[in-house]
Amino acid sequence: MFETVIGLEVHVQLNTRSKIFCSCPTSFAEHQNKNTCPVCLGLPGALPVLNKEAVKKAMSFGYAVNATVNRRSIFNRKSYFYPDSPKGYQISQFDVPIVQDGEIFIETEAGERKRIGITRAHLEADAGKNLHEGEISKVDLNRADTPLLEIVSEPDMRSAEEAVLYLRKLHAIVRYLDISDANMQEGSFRCDVNVSVRPKGQEAFGTRVEIKNINSFRFVRQAIEYEVQRQIEAYEDGVYEQEVWQETRLFDTATGETRSMRGKEESADYRYFPDPDLRVVVVTDDMIEEAKQIPELPDEKVRRYTEELGIKHEDALVITAVKEMAYYFEELVGTGVSPRSAVTWLTSELLGRLKKEGIEIADSPVSARTLGNLIARIEDGTISGKGGKEILDHMMEHEERDVDALIETLGLKQVSDEGAILALVDEVLAANADKVAEYKNGKEKLFGFFVGQVMKASKGSANPAKVNELLKQRLSS
Repeated sequence: MFETVIGLEVHVQLNTRSKIFCSCPTSFAEHQNKNTCPVCLGLPGALPVLNKEAVKKAMSFGYAVNATVNRRSIFNRKSYFYPDSPKGYQISQFDVPIVQDGEIFIETEAGERKRIGITRAHLEADAGKNLHEGEISKVDLNRADTPLLEIVSEPDMRSAEEAVLYLRKLHAIVRYLDISDANMQEGSFRCDVNVSVRPKGQEAFGTRVEIKNINSFRFVRQAIEYEVQRQIEAYEDGVYEQEVWQETRLFDTATGETRSMRGKEESADYRYFPDPDLRVVVVTDDMIEEAKQIPELPDEKVRRYTEELGIKHEDALVITAVKEMAYYFEELVGTGVSPRSAVTWLTSELLGRLKKEGIEIADSPVSARTLGNLIARIEDGTISGKGGKEILDHMMEHEERDVDALIETLGLKQVSDEGAILALVDEVLAANADKVAEYKNGKEKLFGFFVGQVMKASKGSANPAKVNELLKQRLSS
């Protein structure tokens, strides 16, 4: 039996308007090499100036994960040559990062709440982008010097499931904090996965392999599962030392396999030293106070939803996983509908329809206020739940959003008048005298039959609660 050991290094692109050491805009999705200057091109004599907003965003993250935010931190030069790094080195933090010793809690499928330690989170400058066209490679430096926050976890995860849960929680936190759009497809949130295996009971870690630049939760899971199986098979075949060595690997999304890229460097290979062009970073009291003004985060929302609104813990986890979902839910409850009805109609009905159409909750054609009006009409008996689903279907396909107008247009208003429903009840019971006799002789399962017949006679317009109430009165007399 083997145990998996996993640590993640997550790169978060901070959503500042300008780069970390110059005034060039961070909107790099423009013509190649347009948003560049002597500083981010690394030209001789150009001096970097630190972006204060990037520092404050990093500090906010530190306070959000119960970490130590260092009043004094240092930028270093990390020396390596690669075509997309025009300076020949990366400006990063090494000995004294801005954030260290934090924590995030995840909840596993087994219901266990587990702490994942965060070793550090440091600021650094991103590299450019290599564009490969056949045998020709080009370099776009629009992204060079974009501010990154690299978040390094402790090796506390023991399965692909735990790694994905941690990554999703981290993704949610940076989006709640609004320090990054965390768009994985565009590379604003990407991670390197460190994986090793060891025999159960062994204290020493196995040989760590790094899988570089994975940009989706699904690929993280697949990469870990493949790499774990590869290392275990090497152990069992007696070739562990020959096939598993400290290296950097890539994940091939087409084959679902990892493959060797290069040997993994040690920190000494990068020849870190303090950047002589940047002074020591010393944060002020005002910066600390501003950075501590963070919004309510997922864990706090889960606690409030369960304790104050009385919804299930599992539902609260689903709702808070994405900040737009949580905000939608809170606006929905704010319309006055019951929290439990809001959960059902949001997570089961609306989200199901949005997923089918490939629409995110932020782009929902049905606003929280409109959905609240629909739920209110169900709760006050104006329409049935079935009628509500029909209206929701109509609103997903048409521009009409007036719930009351749609109730009239689609003829979905429930009949709650006792006299009208009683007439239908009497009609159904008279037409089924034999079954009435059977019911009174103990065959109580026939009650559902009578309800169905009355609803059919009313063409679905009768209020089901009233139908049940009046049927019970008649059948008990």
